Amino acid sequence: MPARKKQGAAPAATAGDLASRVLTQPVFSEPQPTSDPSTFQVRHASDTAAYKAIDELNKEHKIKPLPFPPPRGGVEPRVTLAQAIGSNEKALLDQITRNGQIVFHSTGDCGSTKGPKTQNEVTDKMISDFEESHPGEVPQFNFLLGDIVYSFGERQYYYDQFYEPYRDYHAPVFAVAGNHDGMVSPLQHEKSLQAFLRNFCADRFCVSPDAGHLSRTAQIQPGVFFTFEAPYLRIIALYSNTLEDPGVIAEGNIGNSQLQFLRAALGRVKSERYSGALLFAHHHPPFVAQSKHGWSVDMQAQIDQICNEAGVWPHADLAGHAHNYQRFTRTRPDGTEIPYVVCGNGGHNVQRLTRSGQPAIRAPQVIQEASKGQDQIVLENYDDQNYGYLRVVASARQLRIEYHPAADGAHTKAPDDHVTVDLTKRKLAHFAARDTGMKQRIAEVRELKAKTEKNKRK
Repeated sequence: MPARKKQGAAPAATAGDLASRVLTQPVFSEPQPTSDPSTFQVRHASDTAAYKAIDELNKEHKIKPLPFPPPRGGVEPRVTLAQAIGSNEKALLDQITRNGQIVFHSTGDCGSTKGPKTQNEVTDKMISDFEESHPGEVPQFNFLLGDIVYSFGERQYYYDQFYEPYRDYHAPVFAVAGNHDGMVSPLQHEKSLQAFLRNFCADRFCVSPDAGHLSRTAQIQPGVFFTFEAPYLRIIALYSNTLEDPGVIAEGNIGNSQLQFLRAALGRVKSERYSGALLFAHHHPPFVAQSKHGWSVDMQAQIDQICNEAGVWPHADLAGHAHNYQRFTRTRPDGTEIPYVVCGNGGHNVQRLTRSGQPAIRAPQVIQEASKGQDQIVLENYDDQNYGYLRVVASARQLRIEYHPAADGAHTKAPDDHVTVDLTKRKLAHFAARDTGMKQRIAEVRELKAKTEKNKRK
């Protein structure tokens, strides 16, 4: 498997050189791989002083959700895979349709303050997924679940924590912003989300100055919330703001634009009779097992209310924030089942679900009973030991979400956990495996063996 090329230090962007280099087409991976770098090119300074100032602000109750600029594109801003891949979009989309499915990656909390080792373990294994015997299994994009950089969403962290780890990732990378992407140090003068918007919400194909000497173009998302569309798939992306807990999508000082967006997006799903896979993606998870981070109850109640109004629910929900992997099944009163998947172990400090000396959590187990108007929530599986990512497969009939720990290595393509949803029945189902050529290869081997035996008898 190709690995990334180690080069000289990334030139730091200054206030005078923040102009982007405009291109006519997007650029994804870099051309010359060799060995991985083992250290950051730009030394990550201590955040102790900044967090001390934040603690003081918290004591005075001055930490609140931060306003964000409205996205381009009206009430329901949209971006498509076709727009992100540029002039070759027809050939690629035709290929996806012929394959009968689309595959993509997803992970969260991938940035690190300590160095690139753990994040590179994850990205190296993801990159190995581009080496497939069947084109239908090749991932077409990555959808990051927030906290792309740590500890603060500032420009100096983007080279080491995003551009270098993804330099050999051969497809577009989209992202929702996490709390650390929107949070800025009180000791700096950068605006909330300024760097995230420059690197993920450009209005054209351009190379951000934050990319240093690399050439991956900034993504062209319309803003921090949007609908993403691809064959067999639609993702509704939300921004759950800058608090550690809980996630917030609508409140007095940030307004209700995301609620209006969600209402419009689900209304269009209903009016168009859209039948493909529908996913929600955001940073803060609605549900977690025992963890440092808690449930975002009010945020989920707001989402649920609009889903009820529209009569449209997602087939699955993806989140990060908790620095581990957790998978839940939410069973609604009508019997439909929705997987809620937390994948926040993309590279930053895996967190255990239990404290030292406590027994490990048994899974599966019910963590919320179906009573008093509440849906049943079951913790199905988890991994609080390893770094990893999701591999998601959507077809006309099914949605499959696989979890792959980086510790399995590049030569293992069997997931450690998986869940499949029947898109029509909205129930968990057995995955309908595809023929990717193995049967033909086995038949050829048997035929060759039979010929060899026949020749021996002669």
